[in-house]
Amino acid sequence: MTRTLPETKPLQAAACMIGAMALLGFVDNYVSTIATEVSVWQFLSTRAVMAVALIAALSLTGLGTIWPRRWWAVGVRSLLIAVGMLLYFGSLAFMPIAQSLAGLFTAPIFVLLMTVAVLKQKIGPWRVLAVVIGFSGILLVLGVQEGATGWIMLMPVAGGFFYAMGSLVTRILCADESTLAMLAGIMTMQGVIGVCVLTGLWVIAPVVPEGAAGFLVRGWVWPIPSIFPLIVLQALVSVAGVFLLIRAYQWGDASQVSVLEYSIMIFGPFFAWVLMGQAITPLMLGGIGLIIVAGCIIALRSK
Repeated sequence: MTRTLPETKPLQAAACMIGAMALLGFVDNYVSTIATEVSVWQFLSTRAVMAVALIAALSLTGLGTIWPRRWWAVGVRSLLIAVGMLLYFGSLAFMPIAQSLAGLFTAPIFVLLMTVAVLKQKIGPWRVLAVVIGFSGILLVLGVQEGATGWIMLMPVAGGFFYAMGSLVTRILCADESTLAMLAGIMTMQGVIGVCVLTGLWVIAPVVPEGAAGFLVRGWVWPIPSIFPLIVLQALVSVAGVFLLIRAYQWGDASQVSVLEYSIMIFGPFFAWVLMGQAITPLMLGGIGLIIVAGCIIALRSK
């Protein structure tokens, strides 16, 4: 008995992916505003409560189960990706979103390197070239310091590394898990990490700088009437964006759809310019372009 492959819908898949990247590129810009009043830990733990409730509601409509088949595998994946996203979101308070996105989107390069190192798979000259191009782009983007310390500049790149490890675990250990279960796992893990760090900050009571500079060390703040609507917006739009992302991969060929993920490198800086007045320098633009080229080569040359 032959297995019928699911029907591909390339136009719908492309529309979903571009829509997802537009939503995420839009809403992530508000993290820098949220950072002026609360910490990344409070932001993500509060958002996690709303997001998990939304994901559970999606599950009740028949879109999949939120319960993993293998709790430990989903737990490992959730931890890795949650750490990656924490590093990405944490960096948004200190640098333009274009730089943060460029760092996060080094993930395909790290996936390729770990595929060689861990899975012992061979890669051809095109993907070797992609690694060289991608890391050249990283050096260009990180060369634009704009007053940020070195470890802050490395935060989104470290986020890309952890996201890449999470992607590798997804491929090896979580192929049979439902998308909603994995999404719920990430959000829950972010909430758990946020609560744990907030508890530690309450005990330690560090000196907290004013404004966005305190994003990483600020404890629980309440009430937050001006920021809470933005956290609600972040939760709603993020879940909608990830839902469209899921649909894109369900309806399209992964190697083609993944290339369109790089459209967020256009939407993110565009909305940052419109909403926040953030400019992008030619050097940053060149580095981002190289990272996009590297990611596209990896996606199109991968089986």
